[in-house]
Amino acid sequence: MRTRTLLATLTASALAAGGLLIGSTATALPATLAAPDIPLANVQAHVTALQNIATNNGGNRAHGRPGYRASVDYLQAQLDAAGYTTSLQQFTSSGATGWNLIADWPGGDANNVLMSGAHLDSVSAGPGINDNGSGSSGLLEVALTVARTNFQPEKHLRFGWWGAEELGLIGSTFYVNNLPATERAKIKGYLNFDMIGSPNPGYFVYSASGQPTGSLEIQKALEAHFTGINVPTELTSVGGRSDHAAFARAGIPIGGLFTGAEGIMTAAQAQKWGGSSGVAYDRCYHRSCDTTSNINATALDRNSDAIATAIWSLSGPVTPPGPRFENPDDVAIPDLSTVESPITVTGVPGNAPSALSVGVDIVHTYRGDLIVDVVAPDGTAYNIHNRAGGSADNLSGTFTINASSEVANGVWKLRVRDAASADVGRINTWSLQF
Repeated sequence: MRTRTLLATLTASALAAGGLLIGSTATALPATLAAPDIPLANVQAHVTALQNIATNNGGNRAHGRPGYRASVDYLQAQLDAAGYTTSLQQFTSSGATGWNLIADWPGGDANNVLMSGAHLDSVSAGPGINDNGSGSSGLLEVALTVARTNFQPEKHLRFGWWGAEELGLIGSTFYVNNLPATERAKIKGYLNFDMIGSPNPGYFVYSASGQPTGSLEIQKALEAHFTGINVPTELTSVGGRSDHAAFARAGIPIGGLFTGAEGIMTAAQAQKWGGSSGVAYDRCYHRSCDTTSNINATALDRNSDAIATAIWSLSGPVTPPGPRFENPDDVAIPDLSTVESPITVTGVPGNAPSALSVGVDIVHTYRGDLIVDVVAPDGTAYNIHNRAGGSADNLSGTFTINASSEVANGVWKLRVRDAASADVGRINTWSLQF
């Protein structure tokens, strides 16, 4: 988070949590689904990865330094593997190259975009784990949960991780300023997550007061999870201090979460939140001690869940999934061989969806040997795995392909090629969710 005076207002928030529950079967679902719980251990694993990147790259992840680009590469690899369409937007600041990482989840109304973001860079003084490895990691795990659950809401979901925030909101401003007016108009809301694991945490929600029309809905959605777990929040005016600012200037409704930086916790806040009065929310703000030891796990967990709750509720009614087809029969994958497992799809009118969900469970001793394609009834192959993952074993997860040009009915195949010697495995099961 960029340095500037922070003003907070003691305003109670309330919103009854909206409708709820997640599933992936072919049965009808309620119009609004509940966000799944975001596993804290997964978020902490991302935090640890960013710490390791900083440690291995001069102690920071700052703009223009190798630790920043390594951070981008880590996130992009995770998102690509989950089925996102990712892109890097390059810019120059202070004589150095920077990048924004943009990830689009296939599906949803492309003219009705809900975007969420967090800055990925640190200051040069330290690894920036609370500021802002916390927001980046929480948002990443929410994005990966979208993929794992094959969440298909009415709105199109877009995620952004910004570069050079610490130098003056450079990356996010570059992104917004370079969007054509027609593309800016498609973004119906932007949610910002900058410092969500402060060690002496406050629970702050960006106030909608003075922000573009529509921001109040975002504020209420961000308050909802805390209301549901009986944790009081306060509204805060973050002003132009973080990456929401460029979106607000463009007239896009904004909101966000924040657990506090250099500000001092009051006695009333300490009583309310169980913190330490007279102490900064984050004593390691912009310092070398902003490491994994500078994270409050409870705050990180609560805020990650609040991110998910808001995205699930703001992204609109969910399109009920179509039928699901599965082949549970084991198919052996001998060394240096190519095998196929078929699924016959019937009773699905028209073409396959633009976000056809492919569930894969392959047991293998070296997934770096494997090339995996989904073959449509007309013989078109869609690659979902190409020898990635190094020495790790097994390939299990949900992938998304744009199969909208394919007739749905017919025989689909999972084709697995073992392209290198010395390892074997089997297709355990695979599925298609229309």
